[in-house]
Amino acid sequence: MPDTSYLSAVRESYDTVAADYAASVKPPAELDPVSRAMLAAFAELVRDSGRGPVADVGCGPGKVTAHLAGLGLSAFGVDVSPKMIELARKAHPDLRFTVGSMTALELGDHELGGILAYYSTHHTPPELLRVVFAEFHRTLAPGGYLMLVCRVGKGEHLSRTLAYGDHPAPFESYRLPADRISELLEQTGLVVTARLLQGPAEGTVGSFMVRRPE
Repeated sequence: MPDTSYLSAVRESYDTVAADYAASVKPPAELDPVSRAMLAAFAELVRDSGRGPVADVGCGPGKVTAHLAGLGLSAFGVDVSPKMIELARKAHPDLRFTVGSMTALELGDHELGGILAYYSTHHTPPELLRVVFAEFHRTLAPGGYLMLVCRVGKGEHLSRTLAYGDHPAPFESYRLPADRISELLEQTGLVVTARLLQGPAEGTVGSFMVRRPE
């Protein structure tokens, strides 16, 4: 069994800063045009495939989940932080949000038409990313889509303070090279169909459009 003890620290960190995090994170409508276009393309691909609902894993306060629903998807959110889920349910009572981990989703095989992992995998130790991607492969229907968005780098391990409001919380974060992320995805049987790298001041962002073969 993989060691997922890191999840306790992630849960505690985001429970601590949940309210301030939710207040500070931009809604998708305020994102840059390229980021909005990528989300729209993902939604179109999933809609056209007709293969099932979409899980927004690491959904936080549910802003992106609600955006996906507004794009015509049957979307629900999953997050390891109970406080984040509580905020998401209050803000979007018409949508479903559950506490859970992307390392072991409480979903059946081939249940999903799509998965969105939007800045939600960077706390996962690199040696466990294959576990997460294998879980995405298991729960995606053949022909289903994954959109993965994360900061990429040269293999950095960052240990710093996640400071939102008056309650800083410790966390670990990782920035792997884009090629390594693509390799790990392919090793679990997923196919990277498109990859976009953007370079804001905070570091390069990688957007990966991925499909489970039929």
